[in-house]
Amino acid sequence: MLDDAGAREMPDDLSELPDDAAPGEDADGVQALVVPDPLVVLDVPGLLAEHLRTAAPDTAVRDPLAAGHTIRRGQDYSVRVTAALSVHRAALDLCRELGAEGASPAGRKAYRVYADRLATTSTTA
Repeated sequence: MLDDAGAREMPDDLSELPDDAAPGEDADGVQALVVPDPLVVLDVPGLLAEHLRTAAPDTAVRDPLAAGHTIRRGQDYSVRVTAALSVHRAALDLCRELGAEGASPAGRKAYRVYADRLATTSTTA
C-alpha cells in the first residue's frame, strides 16, 4: 500500500518540494489550496491619509486611498478604505515614522489607532 502512494521514495527532509513539483502544486501535481488575501474595510485617520498621499511610492497604497470615502469625526476626519489586508499592512509600514519617538503626539496617536484597528481585523479575518 505504501509503495502505491510512493511513500518509500519521499526524501528525509520534507521541507523541500521534489524537483518535479511546480510552485503551488504538491508532489502529486494536485493544485494546493491558496488562501486569498481578504478585502478589509478600515478607517484610516486623516493624518495618516495625508502622509500616505505624499509619501507612498507606489500606486498599490495610493489608489485604494483615493477611492476611499472621507468621514468627518469632530475636528478631524478619517478615510474609509476598502483594500486587501496586505495593502493595509503596507500602508502601516509606510507610516511608521509618524509613530516614532520624535513624532508629534497626534501622529503617534493616529498611528496607534490605525495599528490597533488593523490588529483587530487581522485576528478576526
